Amino acid sequence: MEAFTRLDGLACPLPFSGVDTDQLIPARFMKRSRAEGYGGYLLHDLRFDGEGRPRPDFPLNAPDRQGARVIVARRNFGSGSSREAAVYALVDYGIRCVVAPSFGDIFASNAVNNGLLPARVAEADCEAMLAALQAGAGDITVDLEACRIELAGHAYGFEVEPVWRTKLLNGWDDLDLTMSHMDAVKAFVAADAELRPWAAPRQAG
Repeated sequence: MEAFTRLDGLACPLPFSGVDTDQLIPARFMKRSRAEGYGGYLLHDLRFDGEGRPRPDFPLNAPDRQGARVIVARRNFGSGSSREAAVYALVDYGIRCVVAPSFGDIFASNAVNNGLLPARVAEADCEAMLAALQAGAGDITVDLEACRIELAGHAYGFEVEPVWRTKLLNGWDDLDLTMSHMDAVKAFVAADAELRPWAAPRQAG
């Protein structure tokens, strides 16, 4: 997994609350192979009309938001079902960070495991960022080492769970995180073998 330290890119405002996982990727697309990529289905029923035509008033369809790497949304982003495909759709589209005041718990955990940063900000800061983006700002910097966002000449702090921050900074999944403690594991095994030699499994033969 690619490490996340600092991202300089384009941001897109998504001024909605409660964007749920069924909106992020409708269930009917989940039977498709991940190898095909899920990015084209991201927010499908909001991005496209019944004939499959892009809705010109939807933020991600705006010409000046093409190639966005960051989404700024309102509270409770990623609520609803536990489908990890919602994160796949964001990542496959090119999104590396979602900024919001709050997230669905399972969505946020899935996000980190796929290299996507769920950056939690104060509601007032979120509204300020949305206003700046809707006024024409676009370039954004997300610094995970400093937990700082820069947009339109202003800086905003954000929060992320410490263990998630460690995983993202190093590009680690859960197995990598466990392996990072291997020296301590080996030291414990050696000490326990001396303390309780009778507990060690017998070797065959």
